[in-house]
Amino acid sequence: MNKEELLKAYQEKFGEKGQDIFFSPGRINVIGEHTDYNGGHVFPAAISLGIYGVYGPRKDNKITLYSGNVHGPVVEFDLDDETVEKDDRFWANYFKGMLTYLRQRKDGAKINHGFNLYVKANLPSGSGLSSSAAIEMLMGIILKEEFDLDIDRIALAKLGQKTENEFVGLNSGIMDQFACIMGKKDSAIFLDCNTMEYEYKPLKLGDYEIIIMSTNKQHTLASSAYNDRVAECHGALEKLQTKLKIKALGELDDHTFDEYSYLINDETELKRARHAVSENGRTLRATKAMEDNDLAKLGRLINASHISLHYDYEVTGKELDTLAETAWKQPGVLGARMIGGGFGGSAIAIVKKDQADAFKKNVGKVYRDRIGYDASFYDAEIVDGTKKI
Repeated sequence: MNKEELLKAYQEKFGEKGQDIFFSPGRINVIGEHTDYNGGHVFPAAISLGIYGVYGPRKDNKITLYSGNVHGPVVEFDLDDETVEKDDRFWANYFKGMLTYLRQRKDGAKINHGFNLYVKANLPSGSGLSSSAAIEMLMGIILKEEFDLDIDRIALAKLGQKTENEFVGLNSGIMDQFACIMGKKDSAIFLDCNTMEYEYKPLKLGDYEIIIMSTNKQHTLASSAYNDRVAECHGALEKLQTKLKIKALGELDDHTFDEYSYLINDETELKRARHAVSENGRTLRATKAMEDNDLAKLGRLINASHISLHYDYEVTGKELDTLAETAWKQPGVLGARMIGGGFGGSAIAIVKKDQADAFKKNVGKVYRDRIGYDASFYDAEIVDGTKKI
């Protein structure tokens, strides 16, 4: 998507020239799924698929939003309107929540006039590549830049999580927002969600590349079993806390969890907690494997992540299982697994570059035969976080 097309679309919609263009990436997660809200480690990266925003100031206090993807009506509200949007305007809440929480800050008074915003995504909605976090971080950076707000990127990520948790009603962790806004070209972020300590690690895959496989099955996490998983993990944590001084499941290793698992005594909670603990361990080992250039081990751990998400966390489903399990059988594949919340969305595969075309064709055929419609495949370029362009 080029600047000229975006500026033309803005002018056609609002009848005036747009002022600035911003881009906010989606994210993939190499490994570490459903560990962020359990205080564990994650290993995400920002990708070249994302959401563009064209901003133009207004002289009144109206905010007008238009999505070039939704093609619904222009969503309009006053600057001080903090109500949650319903029905076909629901997508606007990811913008509105960020605006609301930034205006509640000390320097929020600087946001003292309205604006028009045209948004267009080449990131498939509901793809599990974190379009909602990309939107939140897009709004955060636009408001920071245009109104000269004194707020750093990590604080914006936390406000994005607050928007998701309190404004939208999804009990998600910090990973998605952090990855979208803190991304670094050709690197993944090794993040401890318990302490917020992080470091960038080069994604050195040699002759391999990451391919994103979209199920093209929509998933809306807020209405799915996502919040149930959060509650089940919390239930297990509370039982473990009767004997252990821990604040999060991510503090446990496999051995300690095994010794104290008798405290949980509930099949569902036991499986959920076991995934959180084992996935955290896999993330630590996978990051070390990549540093050691042991890509075969990295691939096996990625496969093991999918198995745990299937059997212990139960968030995969027929579509994601078909993609991952078919990918495992293809030549030149190191590993594959579902990413994101689950129940649809996307998976990733690490595939030898010279086998990529055959991989997409073969996996695509099996998927269509089994599921009845096509999957989509994207090559993932790893890029910088949300920015003005």
